[in-house]
Amino acid sequence: MTTDLRCVIVAVDGSEESMNALRWALQNLKLRPSAPGVTDSTFIVLHVQPPPSIAAGLSPAPIPFGGPTDLEVPAFTAAIESHQRRITAAILEHASRICAEYKMNVETKVAIGDPKDKICEVAENLHADLLVMGSRAFGPIKRMFLGSVSNYCTNHVECPVVVVKDKLKGSSS
Repeated sequence: MTTDLRCVIVAVDGSEESMNALRWALQNLKLRPSAPGVTDSTFIVLHVQPPPSIAAGLSPAPIPFGGPTDLEVPAFTAAIESHQRRITAAILEHASRICAEYKMNVETKVAIGDPKDKICEVAENLHADLLVMGSRAFGPIKRMFLGSVSNYCTNHVECPVVVVKDKLKGSSS
């Protein structure tokens, strides 16, 4: 257990693995006590929403034969954005309940974009001391096609990264 941490970011995506990573961080990490006149130390729960065009499977190029028309896209995008806001609110509410169990106040942040890039960007902008993430323990085939956000962040973020694995699943899924 360390107490030299000023800014810890826990990335959550709604999966149980990410919520387990949040629990791990709350149980095992202690932040540096705030000194008078110094910015408070903080746990930050970060959720990254994909942009509506990616969530909808829309491509920037026109889709021939049955794709959405120029008139349909704004309404479709607005509906997807609304749906994503509801999902984000539910994820952050779940995270807030977990934090309340540990009597911890945390700051929440939402970014929109590719999770790999946005997590690294937020960690850099906030000068994070530590990034905590859950691992879905994809096998090598799934990882090849879906990528690994935790692997990307481990290799691209400036601060140390803790990847919390599910004890029951291990890395054989």
